[in-house]
Amino acid sequence: MAPGPDTTSGPLPAGASADAPGGAAEPAGRPPAPQALPDGSPAPASGAPGDAAPPPAPATGPSPAGAKQPPASAPASAPSAAPHGAPPETPPGGAPEGGPRRRSALRPSRPGLLRCAAAAAGGLALAAAFPPVGLWPLSLVAVAALGLLTRHRTARQGAAAGLVFGLAFFVGLLQWLRVIGWDAVLGLSLLQALFLALLGSGLAVTSRLPLWPLWGACLWVAEEWARDRVPLGGFPWGRLAFANTGSPFTPLAALGGAPLVTFAVALAGTLLAAAALAAHRLRRARRGAGPERPRTAPAPADDRADAPAPAPGRPARALCGAAGLAAAVTLAGYAVPIPTDADDTVDIAVVQGDVQQPGMDFLGRPMLILNNHVEATLDLAADVAAGRARQPDLVIWPENASDLDPHRSPEAYAAIDRAADAVGVPILVGALVDHPTEEGYVENQGIVWDPRTGPGDSYTKQHPVPFGEYVPFREQLSTVITRLERVPRDFWPGRQAGVLQVGPARLGDVICFEVAYDEIVRDTVTAGARALVIQTNNATYGRTGQPEQQLAMSRLRAMEHGRAVVTAAPSGISAIVAPDGTIEQRTEEFTRDVLTAELPLRDDVTLADRVGSAPEWALAMVGLLAWAAAILHGRLRRPDEKGNSRE
Repeated sequence: MAPGPDTTSGPLPAGASADAPGGAAEPAGRPPAPQALPDGSPAPASGAPGDAAPPPAPATGPSPAGAKQPPASAPASAPSAAPHGAPPETPPGGAPEGGPRRRSALRPSRPGLLRCAAAAAGGLALAAAFPPVGLWPLSLVAVAALGLLTRHRTARQGAAAGLVFGLAFFVGLLQWLRVIGWDAVLGLSLLQALFLALLGSGLAVTSRLPLWPLWGACLWVAEEWARDRVPLGGFPWGRLAFANTGSPFTPLAALGGAPLVTFAVALAGTLLAAAALAAHRLRRARRGAGPERPRTAPAPADDRADAPAPAPGRPARALCGAAGLAAAVTLAGYAVPIPTDADDTVDIAVVQGDVQQPGMDFLGRPMLILNNHVEATLDLAADVAAGRARQPDLVIWPENASDLDPHRSPEAYAAIDRAADAVGVPILVGALVDHPTEEGYVENQGIVWDPRTGPGDSYTKQHPVPFGEYVPFREQLSTVITRLERVPRDFWPGRQAGVLQVGPARLGDVICFEVAYDEIVRDTVTAGARALVIQTNNATYGRTGQPEQQLAMSRLRAMEHGRAVVTAAPSGISAIVAPDGTIEQRTEEFTRDVLTAELPLRDDVTLADRVGSAPEWALAMVGLLAWAAAILHGRLRRPDEKGNSRE
């Protein structure tokens, strides 16, 4: 192409500058380009101090042949450009020139610290909802708090909030493990808190979906569903249902078991969170929107404080709806009938013989605990003979009432036989028995001891406690954790439900921590148990709150299955719970005592027994599918490299 005409010696067009390359015209109104100072640096542009000069207009024509004219506004000595993709050069001060200093990645922001503190407070509030404090409304507050802390956060932020929440919760709940060591408290708490971290991540992701309180409640069930099963058979302690064994939610257990109670508590809590958000929007609508710090994840327009203030009508309706639904879910349990009519009754006596001392060394010398229970039973027999007590149809001893195997110890056999002969009725004896075929293993059993025929039917505990009754990976861990030597032999698990004929009563035997596992108790009832017996030994954790937490589970199981529940413990708390969950009698800890009562026997089963684990699986799957759908929806909405949505 031929060069254009030379315009440098002729008259300039209107609005053109001689400094413009090639004599190009600058738009009218643009300030003149800065002139170079004598030292070669550009002169400051007119305007506010510190403002950068506007860039020059691009040339519209070619420069004269051979001319090499830099833009008039460029400095005489400009720094060399950085390679493409390289970060800007950072001066010694640590931040790019002219830009804000970056916050260290290791230093948390103040809002992040406040969220962590709020998450920890929520976890401690949930721990206080459980016995021995037992303020069940705090479970709703805690669920609502975690819902708000994860609302419109990223998955990682939700997981962090859930982890802090869970760690504080389980440390507060499981502090009774300090008898073994605080390292045991922290280790188990951290393991369980990982499940809450997953829950927090799921709550954050699903909080962007419509009906997010529903999906959040389902995820609470999914979290407990997983934690009840893994690892090593799971650890169901700390379920929302176990904090609500004396609340309006408890009767729902008769319809769908403990998982339905958890779902209702979580749904009411997340609805309270939705009501709190609606109240915030209503307040903003009345006062006008205010500034808000930028969010990591975008929030819907209704939840952003920098959005135009909504009309008061919509948030008011949302507030009334969420609060009304939360109240309806909370009160729904009052509409559930609890069957309590007895088909028969039986007179029982529960013997609490006491132990020498609480803690890890509660057993004392051999035969000590067994003799305590024998003597208490002999005293009962004397009271019956003197007319001071009613003749029972059967007697119940607790777990580990005999610390020696009565099949191999003649002394233990004779002591139990003497007690049964004196009282004249069968005794359900808790004893540790050597496994008949597996050398080195022991069985935790409940044995029916007849005054005429001696030991008969027995039940073997199905779910031994890891690291308490058996040591997983013993060979590897024993070299690292010396305290595992205190568990010299592993317990062998039983395979059958614990339905035993004890005198005139067909009882379901459940041993200690097994009361926390839904399927073990349910299988015992559906196998024909007319009442439940929880043989337990809480002497190690006496006066720590653990016995109260376990007794609360007995209350829930009574209403869930419509069965009377008898808890027998060598050092307490022993108790008799009616089918409606009422504690009719209980003992104090570390005392010798005998409870006598007329126990109702029932044959009918509840709806929860009929449907089994179906409600738990259904609710858990709904929560997990909602989580997956939210992830998929987020990826489809994410723009591709060309800026187009993948939808």
